[in-house]
Order: sequence, then C-alpha cells, then structure tokens
Amino acid sequence: MKNLFPLFVAALALAVPAHAGSPSTPLQSVLDRYIQIQTSLAGDSLKGVPEAASEIAATSKASAGVIPESVAVQAGVMAKATDIKAARETFKPLSAALIAALATEKSISDQYYEAFCPMANASWIQVGKKIANPYFGSDMLSCGEIRKAVGGEPHANLPAKSGMGCCGS
Repeated sequence: MKNLFPLFVAALALAVPAHAGSPSTPLQSVLDRYIQIQTSLAGDSLKGVPEAASEIAATSKASAGVIPESVAVQAGVMAKATDIKAARETFKPLSAALIAALATEKSISDQYYEAFCPMANASWIQVGKKIANPYFGSDMLSCGEIRKAVGGEPHANLPAKSGMGCCGS
C-alpha cells in the first residue's frame, strides 16, 4: 500500500493540467485583466489597476502577432497612472486599442459587450449588458449604451439604450 501512494500522487499531478484555473489563451488573459480594470474604475477605485495594466502589457508583448503592440503600449502607459483621473484618461486609448484588436475576433464569449459613453466620447468593453461606466464611476455609473457584442455586428436584439442615458443620449 505504501508503494502505491507515490504512484497516486504522480497520477494526480499528471491529471491536473499546469494551467488549471488560469486563462486558456493570451487574449483571454488580457481580457480578464482589462475587465478587472474596467470594474475597478467603475467602482471609483484604483486598486489593482496598475498591476493589471502591467500584466496586460507583459502578456501582449509576449504574444507578439496575437495581440497588437498598441495594446501593450497603452497598457504600459496606464500602468504608470497614479490617480483615478489619470487612470480613466489612459483607459480610453487602451480600450480603443483592445476594441480594434477584437473587431474580427469570433472566439470571444458572448458575455463581452462594447459600450459607449457620449460624455467621455469613449468606448469600453464590459461583461454583461448593464452599463458600468468606468469613465465617471458612481457619478454617472449608468451613463452610456451597449453598442454590440465584442467581435460581432451591432446586436439587433440589444435595446437601443442599455443604460439610463446621459445628456440627451
């Protein structure tokens, strides 16, 4: 019986992939970190934002050809943000770069949506259809609209306005 225990441990180690619990692709890793940033900014927090931006930059650089260099560059700039205002400003070009990179990506889950805020004149990616505006946080959390599912055409089934709207939008 004692001799079987090491074999059991070895078999268990082989059965559990080394990447278990981690994102399956560099693109998914970038999206996961991006959503972490979007959620923090929508919650008026800078917590974890520089670290997540640094991870996006590193993953993008290591995945040259898969993720455009513009994503790495913008994430690197965002990683240096020291306050929420600067982070929100640097989130705009990071979002634009990632949205452009994902424009033709069909393997992305339907849970990701491109949203737009007319007040910030900027888009972002979020999970779900309920607006969570990272550019204004609690001041205007529901300002904006869902434009389309990421990687897809404008969604015919989406309501024209998924947020409360703002400034006549």
